[in-house]
Amino acid sequence: MAEKKNILTYEGLRKLENELEDLKVVRRKEVAQKIKEAREQGDLSENAEYDAAKDEQRDIEARIEELEKILKNAEVIDEDEIDLDKISIGCVVKVYDCEFDEEIDFKIVGSTEANSLQGKISNESPVGMALLGKKKGDTVTVETQAGSMQYKVLEIQRVN
Repeated sequence: MAEKKNILTYEGLRKLENELEDLKVVRRKEVAQKIKEAREQGDLSENAEYDAAKDEQRDIEARIEELEKILKNAEVIDEDEIDLDKISIGCVVKVYDCEFDEEIDFKIVGSTEANSLQGKISNESPVGMALLGKKKGDTVTVETQAGSMQYKVLEIQRVN
């Protein structure tokens, strides 16, 4: 079975690469130092600092492995080549929420980058899937856990 492609914007790619670099260069050394200091305290069987440092080391190594897997299977979307006639991954969409009578901006991103608090929604989410391929002026109905939502596409733009 082929690995799932991780769709990323250039911003998302840089963020993951920077996190990986920080974990490998800075955090690994910090944890190694903590483990060394804890070992110097003697008996490891009842050493909470040693156990905590080993747990932290395990978490860091797991995250490094996860990031390397994501980056290995990354497919980067070039935001400069986005067709602004229809909604696609990497664009910012201004929609009108018919139920709540408000305008909302969404950035459509791959699932790896999704963060609803920052307005970044996944192309795999119900709203993201419903919006993909739509054009300015289109109205979409989305079935969500909160019920049926209706959005009218007002604007499609590139990321600033």
